[in-house]
Order: sequence, then structure tokens, then C-alpha cells
Amino acid sequence: MHKSRFFAGIALLALSASGCGLAAAAPGRDVLVPAEPTLIDFVDPATVVGLSTRTLTEGDASGSRYVHINYPELAEAPALNKALRAQAERQLKDFRARTKGDDPVHPRPELNVDWQLAAASPQAVAVRLRTGETTGENWGNSTRTYWFDPREGKAFASTGLLSGEKAQERLAELVKDQLKERGSQVERDGLTAGGDAFDSMAFNRRGDLVVEFDDCQIGPCSLGRLAVAVPAAKTFPLLSEPGRRAQESVREAAKVAVPDDTPHIAPTTGPKATSNRSGSVNCATTKCVALTFDDGPGPHTGRLLDLLLEKEARATFFTVGSNAAAQPGLLRRMSAEGHLVGNHSWAHRDLSKQASSKITDSLQRTEEAVSAAIGQTPTLVRPPYGAVSQELRDVAREMGLSLVTWDIDTEDQHGGDASHIADRAVRSARPGAIILMHDIHRETVDAVPDILNRLRGKGYSFVTVPELYGSAGMQAGRLYRSGNELPGKQPLT
Repeated sequence: MHKSRFFAGIALLALSASGCGLAAAAPGRDVLVPAEPTLIDFVDPATVVGLSTRTLTEGDASGSRYVHINYPELAEAPALNKALRAQAERQLKDFRARTKGDDPVHPRPELNVDWQLAAASPQAVAVRLRTGETTGENWGNSTRTYWFDPREGKAFASTGLLSGEKAQERLAELVKDQLKERGSQVERDGLTAGGDAFDSMAFNRRGDLVVEFDDCQIGPCSLGRLAVAVPAAKTFPLLSEPGRRAQESVREAAKVAVPDDTPHIAPTTGPKATSNRSGSVNCATTKCVALTFDDGPGPHTGRLLDLLLEKEARATFFTVGSNAAAQPGLLRRMSAEGHLVGNHSWAHRDLSKQASSKITDSLQRTEEAVSAAIGQTPTLVRPPYGAVSQELRDVAREMGLSLVTWDIDTEDQHGGDASHIADRAVRSARPGAIILMHDIHRETVDAVPDILNRLRGKGYSFVTVPELYGSAGMQAGRLYRSGNELPGKQPLT
């Protein structure tokens, strides 16, 4: 797609989607919501033509660490894609180095990165990366924002919004003045123009420059998210040319946004999600397996759907909420072609470490994204990393969700070629099996035709997870690992 057409598509869709194309102004339900004017309007990623998502992941229920790094990829912003990929790889490498070996005191440290679009127009694109990390009981949160200038085709860190070192020094002075009102706990004297002080900056709807600081960066960790908004009039003289274009683009986008006093419309809840071909196979008399795919939709999901359609096979997709919200068209296709869409949490954080309120929020946000896309409410949830706690079971029961893990792991998250992934799936297959795969990996999708051909040659049919349980159904709050777990059920041979 030609670059001008791509970014024109951004502008047109941003005007048409939900009246504005801007998501809620708060930085996220798992981030402390600040008072105005540090709110940022985030662009709905579903309105951006040519956007897909990429994921780096590591860990399972037996692993020494959990990692899930998610970031967007834009078809006509290669420099930005390269910068985001490099940042993801740096974070993964650094986290691995700091979490080597087993720690009996702090088992399974976790790194989680998700993202939001702070701008998306023909003048400027901005991706705000949100990092959560824990090596013990508490989470530390940080943000980093990368910008892209479509006119020049260049990506740059947030400091590229400014015209040079003197502009950074002047901004530091302005920020210190704003921080005077935050009390003595804020360490203003430690704020300098160098280092990572200004690694996350974006504009609010008035054009003020919002400067965000990480947890514990300039004060006690208990302060949570700390940000200031430097007025547009004071900011403008400090901006570079790309920075001025970015500031103006955000202002223009705000002019077509829904006014602040517009009543909030709660998302509708559709009927319970089910395959439109459910009941076409009787797993009490037929050898059935359930192929399940986690972490998508991603860049290879469309090709996977093509393969499944060609082979007339069905699967269950446990989608990450942020990916589902960014690519609803793929969810609609899953549902239309007889697959089942399940819930895999909003950002793939280990829910077994979360309080009930956080678990509920993560699952509800994903439920809303799925329901908005397919008009049905998911009834299955796969816990990230397969990790389950009593709190998660209780929340799932209250929300009417059944918990689903697996009894066959193809180990595709560890890499390897397609033939090895296929061999692990076929070698371990048995009637009633729930097979774990990930549609974010090219090698996994490459393995699918071989898996389908070999298992079908052994007499297997491919169904969605609930069909394994037939008329007995699945109960909310219960954990399911295999279709052979029902009391008194005799496995087929």
C-alpha cells in the first residue's frame, strides 16, 4: 500500500469510528488515573489501517520466568517497527540477565509490556509502551513513548519532540516548577535533562506536553504514576519541527473527538459464545481433539484461518484483549467460520498473582472487546501461563467462565521448526485432548497442515473445547485440562 494512502486511511477511519476514533482518555484501568490535564487521548487501534501486533513471549507453568511483550506493527512505518522491535529485544535481554537461575524467595519473576497509540495521523504516530515488572510481590510500572514522523519516515524517542539540549534543559526547569505543587516527597532536584527523564512524552488535546515519570523515578514508589503537563504556549518554542507537527496533529484530532460531557454507553453483552457448527460432531462416538491457539490475533492468524478453512477444521482461539481490540476483523472471521473465541486476559499478566479486582478488570475488558467484535460473550478463559489461584477460580465462577488449560503442549513457545511442533502434537494426541499452540508464531502456523493431515489420517475430528464435553457441558469456575476428565467417561481408543 502506498504510504500516502495508508496514512490517509488513518485520518478517514479516525473520523468515522465511533464518531471520533479516540479511545478513553485514561491511561488504562491498571494505571492510577491522574487529574487533568495529564490525561492523554489514545487512538482506537482498530481504526488504523495496516496495523497488526507482534509478541515476544517466554515461560509456562513450569518456567523460571514469565515474559509477555506486545507491541504494534504498522504497514508503512518500518522505522518505527524497527525501533519498537529493538526496544522489546533490549527489555527481554536485560530481564533475562537480571533473573538468571532459580530464586526460591521470589519464584517466577514477570515482565509484561503492552501498548497504546498516543497519536496516529498523517503528521505523527506515537506508541506508548507500558511496562510492568515484578521480581517479588510488588509491581513496578514504567512508560516509554516512541514517535514516528511520516513526512520524513523517521522514528525517534520522546526527546526528539524537542529541538535540542537547550530545549531539554529549559523543559526540565518548567517541569520542576510544576512539581513544586506535588509536595516535598517529589525529588525535584534530581531531575535533569539527561538520562531517561523525558523518555515518555505525548500531547494532550490542548497541545500541552505531558511528561510522565516511572514509578519510584523521582519520588517514593507509593506515589504511583506521576506526570505533569507543560502548557502548549510554553512548550511550542522548545519543539522540533516533527514535534510541532505532532502537537498540531493531536489538537486537530481532538476537534473531532466526542465531547467530554457525552454520556458513556456501556458495551452490550451478547449471547454466550458458541461455534456455529457446534453439535455437528458427536465426541461420544467420534475421536475428537481440540486445537487451541493462544496470544493472538497476530500477523499469522489470517493465514492460519485460511488453512483451517481449507481443511474444514475448527479450533478455539484464546485471544489477548488488547490484540482483540486492535484487530476485531480477525475475531469476526473466527466466529463466522465456526471457531470459538475465548478470553486470555487483557495484557497476559499472571492472574494468579493478582487481586480479585485486577482479575475481574482484566477479564471484563477482554470480554467487552470480544463481545464488541463478534456479538457474543466468551464463556471460556485460559489463564496466562496456565497459572491458577483460588481468587481466579472465584472470579471465573462469578463471571460465568470455565477455566481451560491443556494436556498436550506442543512447546511451540520455545521455538523450533514446524516439523518438531507437528511431531509433538501428533505423537501425544489422544481422544479428548486439548492441544496448546500459539498463533503468534510463524512456525506454528507452518505446522498446522501436517498436524491436520496426520491426525485426520488417524480418524480424528477437530472440534472446539466445549464439544469435547458433550451434553454434560462445562461449569463456571471449574478447571478443565482434558476432555477425558468427566467422571465415569471412558476414553475412546
